[in-house]
Amino acid sequence: MVTFDETKQNERLDDLRKREEENLTQVMSQKYGIPYLDLSGVGINIDALRVQKEDDARAANMAIFNIIDRKLSVGILSPNFPKSTEAVEDLKRRGYVPTLYLVSPQSLKKVWERYKDLSFSFETTGGALDITNEDIVSIVEKVRTMEDIKHMIEEIMHQNKSYRISRTLEIILAGSLSLNASDVHFEPEEKYVRLRYRLDGVLTDVLNLDLDTYALLLSRMKLLSNLKLNVKGRTQDGRFSIKLKDTSIEIRTSLLPGAYSEAIVLRILNPNAISIALETMGMHPRFLAIVQREISKPNGMILTTGPTGSGKTTTLYAFLRTINEPGTKIITIENPIEYHLPGVVQTQTDSEKGYTFSEGLRSSLRQDPDIIMVGEIRDNETAEIAVNAALTGHLVFSTLHTNNAAGTYPRLIDLGINPKVLTSAINISMAQRLVRQLCDNCRKEVVLEGKNKELVDWILESINDKTYLEGVNTTHIFAPVGCTVCNGLGYKGRIGIFEAIVTDENLEKIVQENPSEREIKKATANQNILDMRQDGILKILQGITSLEELIRVVDLEKS
Repeated sequence: MVTFDETKQNERLDDLRKREEENLTQVMSQKYGIPYLDLSGVGINIDALRVQKEDDARAANMAIFNIIDRKLSVGILSPNFPKSTEAVEDLKRRGYVPTLYLVSPQSLKKVWERYKDLSFSFETTGGALDITNEDIVSIVEKVRTMEDIKHMIEEIMHQNKSYRISRTLEIILAGSLSLNASDVHFEPEEKYVRLRYRLDGVLTDVLNLDLDTYALLLSRMKLLSNLKLNVKGRTQDGRFSIKLKDTSIEIRTSLLPGAYSEAIVLRILNPNAISIALETMGMHPRFLAIVQREISKPNGMILTTGPTGSGKTTTLYAFLRTINEPGTKIITIENPIEYHLPGVVQTQTDSEKGYTFSEGLRSSLRQDPDIIMVGEIRDNETAEIAVNAALTGHLVFSTLHTNNAAGTYPRLIDLGINPKVLTSAINISMAQRLVRQLCDNCRKEVVLEGKNKELVDWILESINDKTYLEGVNTTHIFAPVGCTVCNGLGYKGRIGIFEAIVTDENLEKIVQENPSEREIKKATANQNILDMRQDGILKILQGITSLEELIRVVDLEKS
């Protein structure tokens, strides 16, 4: 016997009507030339609702669902409805810049229903996730571990939906700030979305989010970052800022289409992250003295090399802060400007407008600077202008993508720089990596033995100047354990390991012969500056980092 389920039948008819309504709206959007948007999966910015009263919005068949600065995202039912036109013109007269989307009646109802949630929220500054509110600031103070973040998100999941999504994002961001994460990663899988923080350069799992929650979080992050809500098949980049008490922290948003949903990475540019004194970066005292001597010279070029994420920008900023004085003119050419330095003229390249590193460098020389920082030398033109600037009385800081200090010279020769002027321009070439520091609270001392001892002894033997080894214990090292202080990782914070080659007579002679990296290292061995392997091993023996961590970052194989 077949039974008729009226409830299910009505649900099917309701779903069919909704689909037909959305399809019709899509067709009309093409007719009117206005982008179509389905607001059922879009997060609504509560602040946007404050721009227009609920009664006015309903009367005009429209809804404002996002606001950034004075820019509004507005859903309308029809561009021909007189009250909609009047309301849009009124917004323009009030100084707003509306962007119109054609939406269905059910999308409008969804936004209108959110007016009742206004009491759950607090007003923010357009274009920023303003967490100056005492309740939100308290999140940063409460979060100490990953478990704290998980517990707070689980608690908030039972709240009102709109409040829950905003609060969840705030907890995720506040947690990342409290734990000093450099990035927040949202990685969609088939049945869940993985949330991870990059802590001290290593990705660490936080928790898994359900797909429905992530869909709303994704819309909220798009709105905050001023990204296009109706574009899902291509990459997008945006930004927003967090205001935490007296500090403004910029967040760079990178969106990538994936197999299951759009993946997002939020890069956290915390000004406190680069406020590092040159003396605390991990340079050996002898090497630090060399660097301080070279950056105090009136002209020449100082280059830092290493892969992305090795701390090159932080090092250059430390140089600039060290030598920035009232009587000095400093100009930087960067892409992007990650941190703002007081007293320094910073300019950002824009390839779409033809403003490249070489063009920025050429233009900056007309501003009569004493010191120039070029974010990266990547082509012949930039390299030539930078070298000429160093030869004509300017101090130039820049970066190169090479694996070590010796690779600087072959790389610049490959870029077309005349070897005869290369050594006259370069004062010092550095290479660096970042290693995680062992947690002081839980690290344990272990005996150095077996293959590990053979490896350490071999690298120590390669140090020509044995005075580096005075007072160094070569029988024990330290290993990570994990505790609540370091979130069970065994590491807390990072420090640099460095190597460098200073221009001298031996280097000048060999560079004329288009040498290999190995030949350059051999010719400059008498400088007695530690290479990265040697510097790293000394930090291991001092209990600063572990052998496993150094092996992760630097190739220690015998060569």
